[in-house]
Amino acid sequence: MSKNLEIGIVGLPNVGKSTLFNILTDGNALAANYPFATIEPNSGTVAVPDERLRVLADLYKTNKIIPATVTFTDIAGLVAGASKGEGLGNQFLGHIRSTALIVHVVRAFSDSNIQHVDEDHNPKKDIEVINTELMLADIQSIDKRLSKLEKEARSDPKVRVIVEQIKKVRDYLDQGIMPNSLPDEDFSEITDLQLLSLKPQIFVFNIDEKDLDKDSKKQELIKLVANYPSVFISAKLENELRGLDESDAKELLESYGQTENGLNILIKMAYSTLGLQSYLTAGEKEVRAWTINSGDTAPQAAGVIHGDFEKGFIAAEIVNYTDLVNAGSMQAARANGKVRTEGKAYVMKPDDVVEFRFNV
Repeated sequence: MSKNLEIGIVGLPNVGKSTLFNILTDGNALAANYPFATIEPNSGTVAVPDERLRVLADLYKTNKIIPATVTFTDIAGLVAGASKGEGLGNQFLGHIRSTALIVHVVRAFSDSNIQHVDEDHNPKKDIEVINTELMLADIQSIDKRLSKLEKEARSDPKVRVIVEQIKKVRDYLDQGIMPNSLPDEDFSEITDLQLLSLKPQIFVFNIDEKDLDKDSKKQELIKLVANYPSVFISAKLENELRGLDESDAKELLESYGQTENGLNILIKMAYSTLGLQSYLTAGEKEVRAWTINSGDTAPQAAGVIHGDFEKGFIAAEIVNYTDLVNAGSMQAARANGKVRTEGKAYVMKPDDVVEFRFNV
């Protein structure tokens, strides 16, 4: 598929990044109470929560469920001066370049037992430290390439467009503005430069359990990152939920005024922020969610299963998930006129359950 699904978790040391990563991936990244506990990035693949898969598995009487997935990478805590190599900063910034999305974890909880990198607990300042380092790293990257590209632009109109967009980014960075906060600007010609300040970004505020249902506290934090999607998570609570069965976890969440755990919300938000959606295939052998870009056509969706399916695409037999569940079987859905045949121009919808016809 066309989009990289690696998501980088960044933040200052001791904000809860590694704890969050461990819970997400059920992994064992070292979560220690001192800066640079994480030296190499840890990666883990996480299922995209999708309640439809279990329903279809029951319908088709299969135990094999394969969800869509995203990969989270825990990148060591950045500090002020990272772009100049402070705290192994250059190495860590390099790790972020390979990711498709940045999840920026911000400490918004109080705990005197967990040291803060500068003993000053201020979410606004912490956000600015990380964003400044991302911007400074991009300025260095741009300055290394710009003069060469300007020479090429004299004889190549395509490079001229690239140079114009790079200069526009440089101007914003000089003003202390993150270009990824400007949805109306077009930087499509320079995505391959992997500039950190152009990557989509989600903010995760790691808050106290008692603040999960406090809208005033949340609104205060949202104002700090108004142009970005944000999620509120109590890493402490998520850790408690980890060892509970479904009914106990639900009861604990409800006691804090929550209907869904924060990690599921984050995974779904990351998936949609990357412009992704899933379509479903179902049968007695397995039920599966396949990841595609929003706007993909039926042949492109078939190509995610196997390249030959796209080349030899004939048609797609499609039923809406709800129609299929209500009918009780594919045969009944077909008898009710709910199954339709779509051709090459069909744009896939998130609730499509599909069977492809192809010739290879």
